[in-house]
Amino acid sequence: MQHGRTKLGILVGGGPAPGINSVIGAATIRAALEGVDVLGIRDGFEHLMEGDLDHVRPLSIDDVSRIHFRGGSCLGISRANPTKDPTLLDAVAGSLERLGITQLITIGGDDTAFSSMRLEERVRGRLQVVHVPKTIDNDLDLPPYIDTFGFQTARHRGVELVQSLMVDAETTSRWYFVVAMGRKAGHLALGIGKGAGATITVIPEEFEGTRLTLRTLVDILTGAIVKRLSRERRDGVAVLAEGLGLLLDSHELADLEHVERDEHGHVRLAEVDLGDVLKREVQKRLKSLGIKLTIVAHNIGYELRCTDPIPYDMEYCRDLGYCAAKFLLGGGNAAMVSMQGGRFVAVPFTTMLDAETGRTRIRTVDIASPRYAIARRFMIRVRRDDFDDLVILGAMAAAAGLSVDEFRRQFEYVVATEPPPLQL
Repeated sequence: MQHGRTKLGILVGGGPAPGINSVIGAATIRAALEGVDVLGIRDGFEHLMEGDLDHVRPLSIDDVSRIHFRGGSCLGISRANPTKDPTLLDAVAGSLERLGITQLITIGGDDTAFSSMRLEERVRGRLQVVHVPKTIDNDLDLPPYIDTFGFQTARHRGVELVQSLMVDAETTSRWYFVVAMGRKAGHLALGIGKGAGATITVIPEEFEGTRLTLRTLVDILTGAIVKRLSRERRDGVAVLAEGLGLLLDSHELADLEHVERDEHGHVRLAEVDLGDVLKREVQKRLKSLGIKLTIVAHNIGYELRCTDPIPYDMEYCRDLGYCAAKFLLGGGNAAMVSMQGGRFVAVPFTTMLDAETGRTRIRTVDIASPRYAIARRFMIRVRRDDFDDLVILGAMAAAAGLSVDEFRRQFEYVVATEPPPLQL
């Protein structure tokens, strides 16, 4: 390869994740050592889509040699999507060509991966493209044992935050409803909840193939609170994946106050403050049972996205950045970079698409796995076998101020989606 004619571009799309700078730094160093010019492209595809070439800067080894310690992105980030219109893809391709960029590293989640795939198809060999998977949601289609970069750092910091809330909850005899990021999958919520030993964690995957109602979600949480009360504990922390809000029926939320609406008065599901809605509705449910309890809704996510990476993600991301650059310099193209069992594996773009949706595949939590089953076993929540144990059932009914039969009538339905017991 004639490296004197090679110019490598790097851009970041989607939302922030710890480790971005580690990828940028390692890729830049690897390319620069081969005599390749590196251009950092600001704000993802945004300016390229507009034909604006001013938001780029050369990257040297001196510029990036220590940036792997820091969170955030030295190149900024954006959710600009060039796949919405073929003319936007053409504009990106034209901008890259005018900049002299012949190779491109994109860093991002499933949406950025999809944009990279479509761009590579559009340029028909005029540009080599490789994608580095990034998301604290951990939902890209990689083997189950491989995390996306940034996930472990976000989980680590999230556990620290929840740990503090658990101490506060016990000290003040209250409950916290903690909503964690993860619109399409519950990996982060489960990782935080399980790592911290939260009282209960609820994720969207529990309800796959069923219709999730607000009443069900409210009764799952109310049941957990009542069961905790039956053990003379008035405190707890529930970790909830934000994607639960997207499963709710907007018509069911229409009668609620305090939910955001569009100009036509329709509920914006994507903007529903899930923690606040559940706090209010669970408090109403508890009041109907004669229970008065303080509940605090708390969202975590933005605190996790730009925190400094833990050593795991520093190393992991530097490996990914190095391999992305080396793969391109060796003639590689149209693939996602991954490290599997300590070895580089290129995942071809052509294998990443979901045949039904036409989008990149999403990895969700496997609720049939021992990992999830163990998490469920440690939660304080109403279980199927509680209704076979008259001592436990009686204690919960008494805590709710109900007869055993009435408690069964009101709450037994919430165990319908409970997975079968773990068999080892």
